[in-house]
Amino acid sequence: MTDILTLLDATLRLSTPLLLACLAGLFSERAGIFDIGLEGKMLVAAFLSAAFAAMTGNVWIGLLAGIGGSLILSAIHGLASITFRGNQLISGVAINFLASGITVLMAQAWFQQGGRTPSLTGNGRFDAITLPFANALAGVPVIGPIYSEVISGQTILVYVALAFVPLSWWVLFQTRFGLRLRAVGENPAAVDTAGVSVVGLRFAAVAICGVLCGVAGAYLSTGLQAGFVKEMTAGRGYIALAALIFAKWRPWYALYACLLFGFLQAFALRPDLIERWLHFKVQTQLLDVMPYILTIIILAGFVGKAIPPRAGGEPYVKER
Repeated sequence: MTDILTLLDATLRLSTPLLLACLAGLFSERAGIFDIGLEGKMLVAAFLSAAFAAMTGNVWIGLLAGIGGSLILSAIHGLASITFRGNQLISGVAINFLASGITVLMAQAWFQQGGRTPSLTGNGRFDAITLPFANALAGVPVIGPIYSEVISGQTILVYVALAFVPLSWWVLFQTRFGLRLRAVGENPAAVDTAGVSVVGLRFAAVAICGVLCGVAGAYLSTGLQAGFVKEMTAGRGYIALAALIFAKWRPWYALYACLLFGFLQAFALRPDLIERWLHFKVQTQLLDVMPYILTIIILAGFVGKAIPPRAGGEPYVKER
């Protein structure tokens, strides 16, 4: 039971950045803007969050800095894709390359620690939160340990990520803004004919994407870990895109897909569990690549079945 609880706890923690990035891509792609640059936005946000938290000793300032950096990259992507009608995929790849180089360069220039930030302590990182009645319910069979050891004891950004799932569903499927946002991704000409700004809606979606990527990156360096290191996103942006396809661009399915990827990552951290449960040894390297193998399988097996927004990836040119 202890092993299972430890595995579930790690699954929830490791799923959080994937979930935030997946929801970020969900808003952007629902509006017709494909965003390969999730990885780069998360990386810049992770660096700026850790850097400002280290310099100020305040993790909330770090969080705002991370969101700000991600929003700047989102604005660049929006200008390239929406205003100048450039290729959205190339713009996203360029953002990833830019983030990969500039984060290490700035980290070395600011802290001279080989492209990393100082380790965060105290108020410089998010602490775990004990939820109400966690200790009182710990003795209740099954439900008590899950609540007290898995659900309770997470950082605030984990709960924020989980709260964004129903919030995203409500915004997209229960509000006028969400209806228009989804319509822009399907038929922007019809939205324009109705007198609604296609450009404005798409920039709004890109901005929401930037905020969520900023929170995801901040969580990586100030919640999941205690500082920034080179390439610490480790392909999470691409995994989030695969989860988004697997989820068919729906918030609740995105949660389940990200939990699956998080479970595989958590399992890779505990190879001893396989030895104890199945009585044979598995190479750690094989467990490490399992999330990426699943990404390839999903992209190969589901990309033809999951139907993206019809106007996705296509710049809108207003008819005169």
